[in-house]
Amino acid sequence: MSEINAEQVAHLANLARIALTDEEIEHLTKELVQIMHAVEQVSEVATPDVPPTNHPIPLQNVFRDDVVGHTLTVDEALSGAPESDGSRFVVSAILGEEQ
Repeated sequence: MSEINAEQVAHLANLARIALTDEEIEHLTKELVQIMHAVEQVSEVATPDVPPTNHPIPLQNVFRDDVVGHTLTVDEALSGAPESDGSRFVVSAILGEEQ
């Protein structure tokens, strides 16, 4: 992999419309070189017989049983509503249109 240089960093910053000072370009160039070296090291270690993983420990979801419990009646649900029409909540239109 080729080294990234300050001119390339300045060019990328220009493409992204990011104004960088010379000091920032120098700092970012050093950081990007370190990142590229780290990627190279990982690429050297990765072998075709090792499957890619997103987590080192197998995970599984833990769900509780879906058991029907106490539910609110319509009257209980609407009891705290500022406005209702008997069976539904009444809310103002958000798009400026009455339905």
